[in-house]
Amino acid sequence: MGWLMLGNAKEAEQELLRVSLSASTHPDALEVWFTLHAERHDWPAGLRAAEQLVELVPTRVNGWLHRAYALRRVPGGGLSAAWDALLPAAEKFPSEPTVHFNLACYACQLGRMEEAWKWLERARDAGELEDIMRMALADEDLKPLHVRIATELDDCPF
Repeated sequence: MGWLMLGNAKEAEQELLRVSLSASTHPDALEVWFTLHAERHDWPAGLRAAEQLVELVPTRVNGWLHRAYALRRVPGGGLSAAWDALLPAAEKFPSEPTVHFNLACYACQLGRMEEAWKWLERARDAGELEDIMRMALADEDLKPLHVRIATELDDCPF
């Protein structure tokens, strides 16, 4: 992960290839593989790593998030596929704001504004209100809701 943080995907891959076969499917290794593939925009490979992660450790939220993220970008995937993959995680991880936030993004991009707003409210309620709303204002996926978000921020007493 350190190599990736330094922007050196090639060295990160070399390190991962040195990991034993049994350790290469460890959830932490799969997280690094996903990050490496995402860095390279290799969404099919990223999807495979994320799917393995969900299968091995369904209680780890990152696998669900990574899988949806890759599905949105993989050929033959898209927003609906990402939505369908992440929706069960909302029930599985009710206090995880990132799941709700991403569902808000997907709903917004699918043209379901009221549903997007409800997911954003759930993200806000599960996380830090100001942080979530400021993140939402910066997210292009939520652009159709930016005026409403800004109004909400103006009305907040923080």
